[in-house]
Formats: sequence, structure tokens, C-alpha cells
Amino acid sequence: MTQTTHPETATARFTVPAKHPMVTVLGSGDSLLRVIEKSFPETDIHVRGNEISATGEPAEVALVQRLFDEMMLVLRTGQPMTEDAVERSIAMLRNQQNGTGATDETPAEVLTQNILSNRGRTIRPKTLNQKRYVDAIDKHTVVFGIGPAGTGKTYLAMAKAVQALQSKQVNRIILTRPAVEAGERLGFLPGTLYEKIDPYLRPLYDALHDMLDPDSIPRLMAAGTIEVAPLAYMRGRTLNDAFIILDEAQNTNPEQMKMFLTRLGFESKIVITGDVTQIDLPGGTKSGLRQVQQILDGVEDVHFSQLTSTDVVRHKLVGRIVDAYERYDNGPSQEVSHPHHVH
Repeated sequence: MTQTTHPETATARFTVPAKHPMVTVLGSGDSLLRVIEKSFPETDIHVRGNEISATGEPAEVALVQRLFDEMMLVLRTGQPMTEDAVERSIAMLRNQQNGTGATDETPAEVLTQNILSNRGRTIRPKTLNQKRYVDAIDKHTVVFGIGPAGTGKTYLAMAKAVQALQSKQVNRIILTRPAVEAGERLGFLPGTLYEKIDPYLRPLYDALHDMLDPDSIPRLMAAGTIEVAPLAYMRGRTLNDAFIILDEAQNTNPEQMKMFLTRLGFESKIVITGDVTQIDLPGGTKSGLRQVQQILDGVEDVHFSQLTSTDVVRHKLVGRIVDAYERYDNGPSQEVSHPHHVH
């Protein structure tokens, strides 16, 4: 892409190599181009044949230029660009330009880091914080993934666990959650142990089904290669050669958290995920996840990854629905004020 500058405006031209059909760059029905135009309202973007030109304020034009470079890097890997990926790329580039994001990771690096491929679907991080979380799991023995629902903290950890199992870094996976939501002791729930455990562990099974051939899961569970169990079942064991995930860790009390962390055995990895804003413990019980952040702060080989609402990855339409509700709630037609907004 070449840039020509006038005092107030600059123009950049970008030629898409012939081997990349324009539809992969512009989107079907120009859907990607529309996202770009919307994000750069002051910049004139024109397409003629396989040449794209952008004219406007020099800094904005330079960003458009970088965006197309990044898009081409992603497309070159054979991975398609989506509206979501374009929006995330623009946000990352803007953060870098403003100095609020790290300059070392590029959008293409974040968007093309594959963790697992199964049945034609590839699991990969979609935001910078998610990439850093996944990298931290590679580098550290104990990693905490802390952030709101929908940030991929459990899902990405499970993908890393399956990857570690498949590459023989560990010989089993242990998935566990504290059983508090039911508000009942396990003994009083009807049915077999499998049925008893099921309600709170269901989301973990569902995620496994995305990552492994569903027919192999019962076999792996019967062999003890994958274990899904309530946290109480961890007491008194030392877990060697395992990738252990504690999910919904905000619902552990401090004793349970210490008990769990001290199960760590040789050649094992622990990932602890949770959302400190959604604690379901009975009143007065301290959350082990809140407390552990102070206790282990600065301890070597323990890493805390913070994910935020900007890392929530969900269907485009969900974002639009949430925005529409926000507009409605804050609209001029509201006579009643709502001091308690839940986001």
C-alpha cells in the first residue's frame, strides 16, 4: 500500500493479490467493508477491481492500511475474516495507536493462534486478554482466569487441557466445581451419583462435547482419563501428571481453595476460573477466590489473568440486543429512574 500526503489528508492504496477473491476481504454483500466504513466514518474508502483506496486524516488512513495488512495475514492462513474479527482487529489497532494496548501482539497473531481443531471447528482466542491467558497457561503451573461470564475463561482452559492430553503432556484431565448452587448437601439429592453430579457439572460436559469426539467421552471417563467431579472429591488426593481445572471458584470458601491448591502434584497444571462479582455462597462465608488473590500475589509460577467485559465473546446479535436494552433503559421515555443496573 502506498501513501500520498497532503497537508490535511492522506491517501493510501492497497492492492489485494489476485489469489485472494475480493469477497474474502470485503465480505459477502460487502458486510466486512461496511464494518470498516462504520469504524472510520471520516475516511473515504473506495474499491475498484482489486484495489482499495482510503483518503482522510493521516493517522486514520494509516490505521486502515494496517487493518488491511492484518486482514491479509489472517486470510493467508486460510482462516476466513468475520465481522467480529474485523471489529476486534480495529479495536486492538486503536488501542495500540492510543498507547493503551501492548504493541507486541498484532491482531493477526491473536486471531490465528489455534488451540484445538475438532470436527471442522477450531478453538482459538479472540481477544488480546484471551491470548495472554492462553499463553500464561503454557508458561505457568498455576493460572487464575478471573472475569465475567462469557469471556471464555473455562472454555479456553478446557481446550488447553484437551490439547495437553492429546500431546501427552499430561495423562489425565480433572474438571471440578464446588457444588453450592443446589443449596443442598449431595447426600439428599435423588438418583445415582452420575445423576447427582450432573446438574452442576453439565456445562463442563457440554464444553467437552465441543472438543472431543462425543463417543470417546464415556470411554475416557470410564478409564479415569477424564474425571468430572465435585470439589469435595478432591480431598486427600495428590494429583500427579494431570491438568486440573477448578471452575466457578468464587463459590469456594478459603479452606476449600487451600485444600484444592495443595492437591497439586508433579508434572501437573492447575487452572482456576471464576467471577468474583457472582458469589453464590451463603451470607457471611468468605470467597476463597477473593482471598487467594491477596495471598498468592507475587508468588512465583502463579499467574492471575484478568478478563473483562470487553473479552465477552458472543453472537453478534446478543451484543445488539444488550445495546438495545441499554438504549431503552436510558431512553427519554423512562419516567422511573433505575438506580440498579445489572450488566
